[in-house]
Amino acid sequence: MLIRVMIGAVLALAAGSVQAKRRVAVTNSSIDQLSWLAGCLEMRSGNRLVEENRMAPRQGSMLGMGRTTTSKGLVEFELTLIREKEGKILFEAMPSGQPRAVFTAVAAGRDSVVFAAPEHDYPQIVGYRRQGADSVIAWIDGKAEGTRQRVELPYRRLPCPGSVAR
Repeated sequence: MLIRVMIGAVLALAAGSVQAKRRVAVTNSSIDQLSWLAGCLEMRSGNRLVEENRMAPRQGSMLGMGRTTTSKGLVEFELTLIREKEGKILFEAMPSGQPRAVFTAVAAGRDSVVFAAPEHDYPQIVGYRRQGADSVIAWIDGKAEGTRQRVELPYRRLPCPGSVAR
């Protein structure tokens, strides 16, 4: 999941590109439209495993967490909160070792969502797009040190592991 390693976006989904200094148009969608983001996702690449787990919408919020591991152990982790606040849908990311970042939904629907924070260092855009019943593409996009960078994470949906009885 991790904001630097995973999600990003092309703002064409949001009806145009976002320049880092411009205001962001905000969508009037409901967080309930994002219920397709709930559940457990994973992406494997070599010995790298990226996992993302998110609770279903309840009372205007979706709480999530992610971690990246390799054969050497935990590389990164992140807590996320998608929530409705003052008529907006916000994506709050709290990645390991970095300050919290808040992105505002500029497009949200039954199959995709794009969040933007033009003032953020990198990324400025975070997005998710559902592909069929068992896949989600997550991405981050923006400029870092003057160069545009986009990172995509092709996730597959898995059953969420149950709790262990004690």
